[in-house]
Amino acid sequence: MSNPFIRKIVIVGGGTAGWMAAAPLAQRFAAAGPDRCEIVLVESPDIGSIGVGEATLPPIRAYNRTLGLDGADFVKRTQGSFKLGIEFRDWGRVGHRFFHGFGDFGPPIENRAPWQHWLRLQREVDRLPGYEDWSTSTVMAKANRFTPPEGGAPSAANAYSFAYHFDAGLYAAYLREYALQRGAQRIEGLIVDVELRPEDGFVAAVRLADGRRVDGDLFIDCSGFRALLIGGAMLSPYEDWSALLPCNSAQAVPSERVDPLTPYTTSTAKAAGWQWRIPLQHRTGNGHVYCSGFISDDEAASTLLAGLDSQALDTPRQLRFTTGRRKQGWVKNVVALGLASGFLEPLESTSIQFIMDGVGRLIQFFPDKRFKPHLAAEFNRLMAVQYESVRDFIALHYKLTERRDSELWRYCAAMPIPDTLAHQIELFRSTGRVAIYDPEGFAEPSWVSLLLGLGLQPESYDPFVDHIDAQALLQHFVRLRQAIHQTVGGMPDHGDYIARHAKAPALA
Repeated sequence: MSNPFIRKIVIVGGGTAGWMAAAPLAQRFAAAGPDRCEIVLVESPDIGSIGVGEATLPPIRAYNRTLGLDGADFVKRTQGSFKLGIEFRDWGRVGHRFFHGFGDFGPPIENRAPWQHWLRLQREVDRLPGYEDWSTSTVMAKANRFTPPEGGAPSAANAYSFAYHFDAGLYAAYLREYALQRGAQRIEGLIVDVELRPEDGFVAAVRLADGRRVDGDLFIDCSGFRALLIGGAMLSPYEDWSALLPCNSAQAVPSERVDPLTPYTTSTAKAAGWQWRIPLQHRTGNGHVYCSGFISDDEAASTLLAGLDSQALDTPRQLRFTTGRRKQGWVKNVVALGLASGFLEPLESTSIQFIMDGVGRLIQFFPDKRFKPHLAAEFNRLMAVQYESVRDFIALHYKLTERRDSELWRYCAAMPIPDTLAHQIELFRSTGRVAIYDPEGFAEPSWVSLLLGLGLQPESYDPFVDHIDAQALLQHFVRLRQAIHQTVGGMPDHGDYIARHAKAPALA
């Protein structure tokens, strides 16, 4: 092969996934030069995007930073707000709340995690404050405060991270503008056929309803649940995880903005699922994720509307899905991203994270026209590890429940779980240790937040923490708690911070 370089990438489908793929590819490959590569995105105006991914995880900041996006401009353009974590209501048991914050519970002590020392003190000190009191992000969220972490030496002023809430449609438009400015092309049209090369079964081109033919070297499938290329043409089978994650439906509706503007997502468990609340500058995003086997659509809509804290701005929009993933997200010259590659309910805001990581791994293992199979194999291996780890993390929310008040919760309490998740639960229950299967995924503090928040109390803890003088340890925790609360007390209100630094223009 005289010139093996990929010269044309075709992205099938727009929306969040399509333009999140187009933006970094255009940044890297569409500029003039010897490695110039044509980036073409094909999307139909008649096919809408799902748009539930309005809450994110902290790594999105690195994605935006790599593109050179200005943080304040990004928040303004997407009607965004800041996210310090997720508040969980009625999970585990009715009436209980806990917080999954972005950050640890203080610095390590003698090379041991701070929550291990808290587990010890909990046994020795009467009326010890809860472990969340040593999470800066949690204390900030409860006080409705926000400011970005400061630089310098480790302190309460930088012992946390943050992500964003934003309007997914506005974010896609923002990235579309970015990609087009850097040489990407947009073709509007409905794909009606996929043309395969007879000699090897690779995709040669897609055909549009008006007769146009769009050829390419590499095809990225961002066609959503239709999985036009990865499922329809490449026949990559779908692995159904409904037995472990039984929710298969959702209804979404916007409502009026509510003040104060909270710097966190809220997830409230319901009889047959859960309800999300995502605060934006111009509105509040709401949705009800549920299992249709335990509640009718009409009842689910009534539950959603009854749980709003402001006036609905539309009627609920119905969504259907099957949790799971493609066995192979990269087959031949097709790479699937977003919903085409799999779907896990947005309980921990991982939908956009999967897109980001998929794009990043494609760039990391970027092929030439020979498409060496080991590149696809490594991409598929890493994506499988991530999907399965996130699957277990989400299933943990359901499995560790004391609720028996509805069919869903009785089912979840009794359902079989993967050996991986069973090991993680039992390891923490018996020893207070955390097993991490995906080092690039949710870290120890996130698992601890969920395990303790859902009421799993370890029978023991790391014996090394007993070597520290108990009184000195307690004094350390008292000082740390005081420093956190004093620091948070000096931070601005979340809404005030946005008004001063990232206020979005009014929408028409």
